[in-house]
Amino acid sequence: MAAPTIEMYATSWCGYCERARALLRRKGAAFTEISIEGRPDLREQMIQRSGRRTVPQIFIGMRHIGGSDELAELDQAGELDSLLGGA
Repeated sequence: MAAPTIEMYATSWCGYCERARALLRRKGAAFTEISIEGRPDLREQMIQRSGRRTVPQIFIGMRHIGGSDELAELDQAGELDSLLGGA
């Protein structure tokens, strides 16, 4: 089974974004970061997809995970590895 596509809307200065990046890197997950800095079109796309205005907004495959806290909660519950294709 191929690993799902992971997309994360983020900014370079966001601490929560950095936490999410670090967790995904620890898991060895390849992800595409979509910077919304200075890009109102991409910010609007993020809001349309997620219904939220804050970063990060993380998608694994077609599933909207949410932000850094939700990503960490999935990991703590033992569910993140299977979502990433590691189980």
